[in-house]
Amino acid sequence: MDHGSDAKNPDYEAIIIGAGVCGIYQLHRLLDLGVSTTVLEAGADLGGTWFWNRYPGARFDSESITYGYSFSRELLQEWDWKERFSGQPENLRYLNVVAEKFDLRKHMQFNCNVESAHFDDDATLWRLHLEDGRDLTCRFLIPAIGLLSAPTLPRYEGLDSFAGQSFHTYNWPQEPVDFAGKRVAVIGTGATGVQVIGAIADQVGDLTVFQRRPNWCAPLHNAEISAEEMAEIKTRYDEIFAICARTPGGFIHEPDRRPFFEVPREERVAMWEKLYGEPGFGIWLANFRDIFMDEEANAEFSEFIADKIRSRVDDPALAEKLIPKDHGFGVQRVPMETRYYEAYNRDNVHLVDLQETPIERITTNGIRTTEREHEFDIIVYATGFDAITGAYDRIDIRGVGGQSLRDKWADGPRTFLGLQVSGFPNMIMPTGPQSGSASTNFPRGIEIGVDWATDLLQYMWAHDYVREEATPEAEAEWGAHVAKLYGIMLMRKAQGWFTGYNSNVEGHEQGTIRYLVYNGGTPKFRARITEVADTDYAGIEFA
Repeated sequence: MDHGSDAKNPDYEAIIIGAGVCGIYQLHRLLDLGVSTTVLEAGADLGGTWFWNRYPGARFDSESITYGYSFSRELLQEWDWKERFSGQPENLRYLNVVAEKFDLRKHMQFNCNVESAHFDDDATLWRLHLEDGRDLTCRFLIPAIGLLSAPTLPRYEGLDSFAGQSFHTYNWPQEPVDFAGKRVAVIGTGATGVQVIGAIADQVGDLTVFQRRPNWCAPLHNAEISAEEMAEIKTRYDEIFAICARTPGGFIHEPDRRPFFEVPREERVAMWEKLYGEPGFGIWLANFRDIFMDEEANAEFSEFIADKIRSRVDDPALAEKLIPKDHGFGVQRVPMETRYYEAYNRDNVHLVDLQETPIERITTNGIRTTEREHEFDIIVYATGFDAITGAYDRIDIRGVGGQSLRDKWADGPRTFLGLQVSGFPNMIMPTGPQSGSASTNFPRGIEIGVDWATDLLQYMWAHDYVREEATPEAEAEWGAHVAKLYGIMLMRKAQGWFTGYNSNVEGHEQGTIRYLVYNGGTPKFRARITEVADTDYAGIEFA
């Protein structure tokens, strides 16, 4: 192939992979600048998370009014959120309205699976090969592929032998599932399982929940937003986004920075009672900072939540099975629930503890544990994701000298700022592993990442650069910084996706910790990446 011709004229200046919340905003920014760009989306339509996750109960755990894009005042004034924590159908409608308003859809290609993306060093180009047989070239590769977009099924024997309906929550059928009178199994009690179980318990004939390890959950307290309240919110958007910008998680919940043990016990408990009764993540994120770092403080608060669970579940023995014993509250992302614990008070809902009776295999009629065979009509796998790096691992991405990203990240991601990877020039990850967005209110995180990526591209075009790459030194320094932040957090002891634990993924079982997220909070992350940009991108080499 003649490298000369396509080096000067790649098919696109930039190719974005993924038409979710991040890809939509990145596309808008580049089109605004007149850049030749396209989005390649594996799904049949746009929406990412909100396209795929159609399961009952799927909704925001961020307040709706903090989740929408902040880049367009007009959009903020035109859109009305109907619920405090908006559900999947409405969220998908919102993203479609955004695409419509800014005329983005015609720049998106759907049912486009990217199989490989290889950097051509001689031509300074990325060469993409798609599942449909096409080859595309671009100067810049921008993966916007989502943190939780690589679903994982459990590694049980006989997954294909079940005669009834079965699916992962991420691949929920397009046509409504009829639960009436059906015997249903849900495997998994993470954030997704908790939403599904609470939503379908009163619709099914019989529901059996298979739990490997319980999670700490807290009530969502969702409610409708009245027209008057929405009108009032529209006058406060500047203030709302300013709060998000200064909080560690990009939410409207600010941590209590008072030393835990200097606040009298009665006062602590009164505050917890108040937070437990309020909507959203306040019980987690507006709590004392010390509960994330001090074992004793965390144990005291975890016991408060354990008592709440005991008070909501009628059967004391069952309540104990729903209370985690291997980690404290808040050291993993907290699932927000609606009527979850109350579901177990119903006669038609049963819990199977997989610590006591593990699953041996999936059978034609249902699920066989070490104790007996359970028969079902429907099996729902709420078994989570190969988080944060999984979507990258599923594309054959190769950098300089044919180095595989999957190999480079085998023991955990190595990045500069979570936005760049040494050895992979001209690949900019607005929401990469170890960036600020993995551990924050996602849209707030992606706006920061996309804006930074777009500024970097503008800097390059202004200086006639065609190639940029993070230095190995800058990458090593960032990796050490990210690892150090894990050292002060109790999170490092938990088996959650923040530490890269997933027993359904080869090599990600218990053992080594994978430093996937940045724990310094949004303000510090924004300050650091702004400092890099302001010093002519120290840590990045241009050509």
